[in-house]
Amino acid sequence: MDGLNIIGIDLGATNVRGAIVNNGNLSEIIASPIQSQGSERDVLDDICGIIDTLVSQQLAKAIGIGVPSMVDVKEGIVYDVQNIPSWKEVHLKHILEEKYNIPVYINNDANCFAIGEYYYGKGQGYDSMIGLTQGTGLGAGIIVNKHLYSGRNCGAGEFGLLPYMDSVLDFYAGGSFFTLTKGINGKEVYQKALQNNAQALELYAEYGRHVGYAIKAIMYTYDPELIVLGGSASKGYPFFEKTMWQEINTLAYPRAVQNLRIEVSALENSGILGAAALYLDSARV
Repeated sequence: MDGLNIIGIDLGATNVRGAIVNNGNLSEIIASPIQSQGSERDVLDDICGIIDTLVSQQLAKAIGIGVPSMVDVKEGIVYDVQNIPSWKEVHLKHILEEKYNIPVYINNDANCFAIGEYYYGKGQGYDSMIGLTQGTGLGAGIIVNKHLYSGRNCGAGEFGLLPYMDSVLDFYAGGSFFTLTKGINGKEVYQKALQNNAQALELYAEYGRHVGYAIKAIMYTYDPELIVLGGSASKGYPFFEKTMWQEINTLAYPRAVQNLRIEVSALENSGILGAAALYLDSARV
C-alpha cells in the first residue's frame, strides 16, 4: 500500500493537527486551535478547516482521526471527548464521509499511538505489541496478530484504570505520577535527574517500580513480544529503567520476561501517523 495519500488528523484538547501521510512521510503539518468550549459545530468546523486545506493540496485515499475519547469504531461515533464538553455523541464518520466522499477511520489516541508505532516506528516486524502512553494517565493500544484490537467499546488497553494501591494505576504509573502523588512538577523532576539530583533519582526509582507493576499486568493479560513507551514521562526512561525491570523480573513466568522487549518511541508526530495508519490496519488482510 505504499504511495497512498492518507490524511491523518490528531485532535487534542486545545488544538487539531493534520498532514498528508504517504508511506510514513508527512506533508507540511497544519495546526489550528479549537474552540474547545464551543458548540459541536464549532469544533467540527475547526477540524474541517484543516481537512479542507489538506484535501485541496493532494488527492487523498482516506482520512484517519485520533481523538481523546471513547469511539464506536465500526460506526465512527465519538463519545465524551475530554475537555470538549459539547462533544457528547458525534457521528463523525458519517458527517465527514458525506462531506468528503472518502472513507473515514476513527479511534482513540492511545490506539493511534500503537498502530503508528506498528507501521512506522519500533513495532515494525512484530506480530504483537503494546503501545503504552505515559501521558496524563496510563493509556495503551494493543496489536494482536498484526491488527489493532480496540475491543467492542474501544475500551481495550485501559490498564490505567485497574485498581492499584489506594487508587488506580493511572495515579502511579502514568505521566502525572509526580504531580498527583508527590505534588511536584514532573518536568522539574526530570531536569533535576539530568543533574544527578539524589531526590529526583529516588522519585524515578519509585516510579519505575509502579511502571514495572503495570507492565506485569500487561504481561499476564496479553504477553506481547514488545512494549513501546510513549508520552511525556517516557523521556525519563533511563532513570526508571532499572527498578522497572526489577519489578518485571518478579513475573511468575521467567521465560516471558526473557523474551520481552521494551523500547521508547522515537516517532515524531505519532498522533498524525497513527491516525493515518488506521486505514492501513483496516485494509490489511
